[in-house]
Amino acid sequence: MKAMYYEGFGEPPVIRNLPDPVPADHGVVVRVMATGLCRSDWHGWVGHDPDITLPHVPGHELAGVIVDTGGRVTKWKKGDRVTVPFVCGCGSCPQCATGNHQVCDHQFQPGFTHWGSFAELVAIHFADVNLVRLPDSVEYATAAALGCRFVTAFRGVVDQARTTAGQWVAVHGCGGVGLSAIMIARTLGANVVGIDIGDDKLALARELGATATVNSKETDPVAAVRDITGGGAHVSIDALGHPETCFNSVANLRKRGRHVQIGLMLGDHTAPQVPMAQVIANELEIYGSHGIQAHRYEAIWDMIRHGSLAPGKLVGRTVTLEQGIAELMDMDSFNAIGITIIDPNL
Repeated sequence: MKAMYYEGFGEPPVIRNLPDPVPADHGVVVRVMATGLCRSDWHGWVGHDPDITLPHVPGHELAGVIVDTGGRVTKWKKGDRVTVPFVCGCGSCPQCATGNHQVCDHQFQPGFTHWGSFAELVAIHFADVNLVRLPDSVEYATAAALGCRFVTAFRGVVDQARTTAGQWVAVHGCGGVGLSAIMIARTLGANVVGIDIGDDKLALARELGATATVNSKETDPVAAVRDITGGGAHVSIDALGHPETCFNSVANLRKRGRHVQIGLMLGDHTAPQVPMAQVIANELEIYGSHGIQAHRYEAIWDMIRHGSLAPGKLVGRTVTLEQGIAELMDMDSFNAIGITIIDPNL
């Protein structure tokens, strides 16, 4: 198979012909039809993720067609259109037993714990637990755009933050995660303030339903959110993963508000400053959001079927594997608008 491959952290990846993967007895092999480029892939490439063993093939947001199955797989067959959460459960640990596969004690993560989807083929373990059937009405690129960013935002906004109609939601960072969070919060009937330093991203945030936007390069975002919302957000999302956006997301909450950390805090950003006095005095709640369970996808499909969610609007450019090398190496510049998709078959 053709794949994007690197042997050293921070070294430019190359395109290689590598052996085709073979399914584990509980797994499948998927022909990748579309895969998303995510900043998590960049974190892995520069060496921030201890789960990665070199050499490595990155990529974790994928959709495709099953081409081979292991002997113990009972729910899937060749030709099935599928996608998969970026955090996969083993199906047998205490976390999986309670339905929380996204924090599995023995999690399988394509693109991190194992070779990923920046390739023509990818092996997925524990298929009966983790695979998600892709409705015929959902295109491969749309499913890849759901990837980790949309579904993690869905879990963060819906399950963790418990967002309801009429509440104010502040979203710090209007990249793929933030735009997803904006779309989802608006679908729930919330009012959304989008915060970013790029006017082009803020314009897209308004197109996707943001009630108001703030350019944090020009205006103090905490004061602006408090002013717009009449006292602070009920829910605030750090969709970027930076000490400054994390602090601001907590600081702009009203009393008993809820902060959800979706953007990864890795490398030098693992211990951000938090206004803990405000957390205590105002009884604020702080949550993480780490992926989503396969069984929660049905709620997303229902929203798409009824027209209330349109994740395809988040898709930006589609590029080849070769073009994806430069795109991956440039992820830390935050230049991309929307979600960039790699099609390994181009």
